[in-house]
Amino acid sequence: MDATPLPARIVLLRPRNADNLGAIARAMKNFGLRDWVVVSPNPKLLEVPGMHRLAVKAGELLESVRRVETLEEAVADCTWVVGTTSRSIDGRRRAPPAEIAREAVARGERFALVFGDERSGLTNEDLAQCHALSVIAAEEEQPSLNLAQAVLVYAYELNQARHAMTVAAPSAVLADDAMLRNIRSAAEEALTGAGFLRDGRGGFDALLGSLLRAHPTRKEAALWMAAFKAIAKALGRAPPSPETGEGGRR
Repeated sequence: MDATPLPARIVLLRPRNADNLGAIARAMKNFGLRDWVVVSPNPKLLEVPGMHRLAVKAGELLESVRRVETLEEAVADCTWVVGTTSRSIDGRRRAPPAEIAREAVARGERFALVFGDERSGLTNEDLAQCHALSVIAAEEEQPSLNLAQAVLVYAYELNQARHAMTVAAPSAVLADDAMLRNIRSAAEEALTGAGFLRDGRGGFDALLGSLLRAHPTRKEAALWMAAFKAIAKALGRAPPSPETGEGGRR
């Protein structure tokens, strides 16, 4: 797993429960988040002993959390500010956590996820300061989550999006469409000669479809081409040449 922290900031507006702060610290540690800010007029808020009870192996995050007076101060250096709310806001779309996570990771710049207090969430004034809104879809009977639970959901989705983007950017160069077409032609020629296609193309399409959907690298594509050419040669048939498109003639 990549240990590089995401440029994500968790912003908590007017939190009331010290246990929630401890649980949030643990959730952040679980999924690689380190930057968080509490917006509260209470200077004693971060001194409540209860925070440490649920911050299992995340005590250093309790030491690093900052307290500021306003939301504006908390997000001043963030290029994207996302407010979380279970309330519908006229004229504003609320994206799900996974979508927010993908966009945040793709942006690659510091952004803030803003959460309201445990009783009433973010006010309309708070939401007006946010560039985008997000909601965790829940049942109508109980649409709001506990504050620490909500942070956990977003932390998880951010972590998933980060690692998905890493996987989606392979170091090896993938085969292009021309190479994939050459593999298909070579495979059809070789497998026809081997008698595999005597009863129709259904089996061939299923076989080649699974290979091409895996999208081989250029090196892997070259190996597949060599394999099919070897089969064709053993059968006395030459598959089309990638350079000429005709059985090896230049």
